[in-house]
Amino acid sequence: MAINQQEAENLSIPEGKKLSENEGFKSESNYLRGSINEDLKDELTGGFIGANFQLIRFHGMYEQDNRDIRAERGEQKLEPLKNVMLRCRLPGGIISPKQWLGIDKFATEHSLYGTIRLTNRQTFQFHGVLKEDIQPMHNLLNQLGLDSIATAGDVNRNVLCTANPVESSLHKEAYEWAKKISEHLLPKTKAYAEIWLGGEKLQSTEHSELVNNSKLPEKVKSGDKVEPVLGKSYLPRKFKTAVVIPPNNDVDMYANDMNFVAIEGNGKLIGFNVIVGGGLSFEHGNKNTYPNVALPFGFIKLEKVLDCAAAIVSVQRDWGNRTDRKNARTRYTLQRAGVKNFIVEVEKRMGAKFEKIKPFKFTSRGDRIGWVKGEEGNWHLTLFIENGRFADYPDKPLKTGLRKIAEVHTGDFRLTANQNIIIANVKPKDKTKIEKIAREYKLIDEKNTLQRVNSMACVSLPTCPLAMAEAERLEPQFVNEIDKILAKYNLTNEFIVLRITGCPNGCGRAMLAEIGLVGKAIGRYNLYVGGNREGTRIPKLYSENITVEEILKIIDGWVKKWSESRKKDEAFGDFAIRTKIVEEVKNAVSDFWD
Repeated sequence: MAINQQEAENLSIPEGKKLSENEGFKSESNYLRGSINEDLKDELTGGFIGANFQLIRFHGMYEQDNRDIRAERGEQKLEPLKNVMLRCRLPGGIISPKQWLGIDKFATEHSLYGTIRLTNRQTFQFHGVLKEDIQPMHNLLNQLGLDSIATAGDVNRNVLCTANPVESSLHKEAYEWAKKISEHLLPKTKAYAEIWLGGEKLQSTEHSELVNNSKLPEKVKSGDKVEPVLGKSYLPRKFKTAVVIPPNNDVDMYANDMNFVAIEGNGKLIGFNVIVGGGLSFEHGNKNTYPNVALPFGFIKLEKVLDCAAAIVSVQRDWGNRTDRKNARTRYTLQRAGVKNFIVEVEKRMGAKFEKIKPFKFTSRGDRIGWVKGEEGNWHLTLFIENGRFADYPDKPLKTGLRKIAEVHTGDFRLTANQNIIIANVKPKDKTKIEKIAREYKLIDEKNTLQRVNSMACVSLPTCPLAMAEAERLEPQFVNEIDKILAKYNLTNEFIVLRITGCPNGCGRAMLAEIGLVGKAIGRYNLYVGGNREGTRIPKLYSENITVEEILKIIDGWVKKWSESRKKDEAFGDFAIRTKIVEEVKNAVSDFWD
């Protein structure tokens, strides 16, 4: 693998170990260009060849196919129906009605599925875009002032921010920091504009000029002129960042590599607590992998935020595991190097010491469905969108409904990390009009129970190539059954934080649920229990490789006991730990697998 001398000195490569295959193609990709342009001209396949299959991820896309028809196409001697999923870069999740109308039109006309998917990375995804429509898709995004740079791959991905429209002044400050952090940590290569936009100037950001190399802390620099923060080989693994405003942990802060907790003083943002090292992915049966919650580093003032972010990323860049990708996330670096050593190195690189963590507390993490009034007098309507899927269902034309709202709304839209959407900044005179449209198209639906709005699933089958079992397509009916169980024991006003994922990669955040189902095979799941409502505790495995019917029977027994012997207002996850359904995971490094 070709890496420059400075990188060779910086990268932590144990003696006798070989770099992973990904490290080779990243370094040799000519700063993420590869031979993607040549692949785009190849009409013999709908996909991307060799390293380009991976490199397009750095540009925000994954190659997929429709697994429901894969076997049928194989029998016809056809390759799988290859297409791409694109994830937009949307720090803080704010999008204008005009932008929404543009993406709605593209999804209708150029997606195999005709839908828009909100993700728990607080952005939207196009699914089913064929090769000939990829460049037009990026050109459309650029015209709308959007892009998909670095929403996948071994880089800092879309930066989350609490979608809090009520405390608007504090939210505005936090949102601006989410944007600044996102732009500060973006790849600086111009490959995205060259490949997808024909070299045109990006409308969304001047990202290639945002970081002045000379102003970076000296110890942060990678030694590479093009990529001063990320380096020619980029990061060892994906890296996720969030900005959160207590007391609502709606971004599931403890799941992210790097988090900035907003601290208020006299109604103003004065700085952030920095919490590092979260991540939820693991591999079935591999005890060298485990989910873990992020850990406190300390408090920093506003003037050091960008230096701190770059310093943490650069330590992970240099110390992260580049020989074993399954053990390469920040949480593993902290475990291997030691949290104190990591903190000391970050302080050296940012040129400042962390102060003591400022007090903060989370009391919730869901979205407040329905209308709320902000401090500036405008109204905000949070709509529950089951699993984030905007489609026109026979009884719920959700996609058309939101388009109708976008055509008349004068405020903005805010996507949430729980796959919902906020119609934000509705003027008092427009509130009745917006609500009428929302009700007409079933965007407001009183049939949605507390349990349903506190449940979530990843995309999984048929599009995700990693999926082992159903998730999004299972969740609606599974929630119906949980609702029946709650009603059976007179708990219809209660809920259990429920997450379903098709594999253990963590996209549905099942490892921060009170009850989590993780796909093992078609129709079979591992059942985890014991997380909490605040999202600060990892659940533990209760039973492995069991059917949905077996899971529902087990949950029925649990809920019966919960209804009979719970303490006042005791949430289900806390009940599960108190009554020893499972032992509490206090330290995931040692407790998760034992």
